Amino acid sequence: MFRRLILDGSAALFTITAFVTAASIYVAITWRALRMKRPQLERFENLPFAIATPAAGGTPPKSGARE
Repeated sequence: MFRRLILDGSAALFTITAFVTAASIYVAITWRALRMKRPQLERFENLPFAIATPAAGGTPPKSGARE
């Protein structure tokens, strides 16, 4: 009466396709990061944070509020 929407064989095919797609994205990102040139790596190392963060182990930054 009712037809199955997903057949067993196609479900396995979709699963394998999704895994291969995700794995290829991670491999491509890793490959580009490992092959990054030194000047670009140094530029990325020195990018500023969008929000000011306190120095490690330092005193917290002073805010405009009175204590």
